[in-house]
Amino acid sequence: MMKRWFQCLFAVIGGVLGYEWSDTVGQPFFKIIETVFGVETLRGEAYWMMIAGVVLFYFISSWAVNYVLRMMQQGEEKIADVPVSDLIAGTCGMIVGLVLAVVFLTPFEQAVLFTPLLHVIITAMLGLVGFRFGYAKKEEVLSLLSKSRSGRDRNAHGEGKGFEEHKILDTSVIIDGRIADICKTGFIEGTLVIPEFVLEELQHIADSSDLLKRNRGRRGLDILNKIQKELEVKVLIYEGDFEEISEVDSKLVKLAKVLQGKVITNDFNLNKVCELQGVSVLNINDLANAVKPVVLPGEEILVQVIKDGKEHGQGVAYLDDGTMIVVEGGRDFIGMTLDVLVTSVLQTSAGRMIFAKPKLLEKAL
Repeated sequence: MMKRWFQCLFAVIGGVLGYEWSDTVGQPFFKIIETVFGVETLRGEAYWMMIAGVVLFYFISSWAVNYVLRMMQQGEEKIADVPVSDLIAGTCGMIVGLVLAVVFLTPFEQAVLFTPLLHVIITAMLGLVGFRFGYAKKEEVLSLLSKSRSGRDRNAHGEGKGFEEHKILDTSVIIDGRIADICKTGFIEGTLVIPEFVLEELQHIADSSDLLKRNRGRRGLDILNKIQKELEVKVLIYEGDFEEISEVDSKLVKLAKVLQGKVITNDFNLNKVCELQGVSVLNINDLANAVKPVVLPGEEILVQVIKDGKEHGQGVAYLDDGTMIVVEGGRDFIGMTLDVLVTSVLQTSAGRMIFAKPKLLEKAL
């Protein structure tokens, strides 16, 4: 239907142009016809030119409209695939380019140094250059916009009020599942950011042929569903991507820099990378260790030794919260429940480890 309307519009334009140009363009053409066919005077030249313009523009528009509609469809598909963040950054750059064009070219046009056509061409070029520059510097542009927005919030509502910090979730902490319980308690403030590339990785894991990976991926998707629908926490799905970066962990670090946010993880290696890059990180394991009951050297604990340790003669036991206890000389007590004395405690981002020895041996000494 749209194609027919365009064809009719072009036909009307062709008829008007044919009627207007009948004196200039039509006269030589009609003289040739009069000479060839031996006609002394051909009447209604303007109307004949109008009919010719209608027919010519109608058939030309049939091809032109198809081409334009096809180009518009391709443009819409390309724009739909471009993340909103890229469009915002490019638009900001284009606006800067157009403003510069107006500022610098207007005096030259008033001085009649540039023709209007040349002014339009240069303005379009500067706008295109600004768009490409803004697109290339999208991380910096989004970072500036984020800072300015947070500054306005702080000025409007007071320092620390109205400013919502972004907490970016990585794949491991989503699969772990404890983040949902932490959000439920209200200890996580601000907006939870779930990058689209993390969702893609979760979906890839959920579609894995390996049963264990598939269950882990589906668990992660269920946790996200729970966070979005059941918990009173703001969730933002970040649609942008960093195509020049292949590793998901590196993308998370880059996104944290862009949004001026913090990464929530339980991945020990990602924790170290964030620290090296100067990115704030919240490690779920650190939080779990912080809320565990404090065990001091010299205390007695009742444990059950369940397996061998790595070193000769060691046994391994676990507390109810999963903390591993390495019992020196505990290999002889596998399967038994006994009192042990804590000798030392090792606490890292990867977890907490307690070293102990049987109380029976202490008494024997």
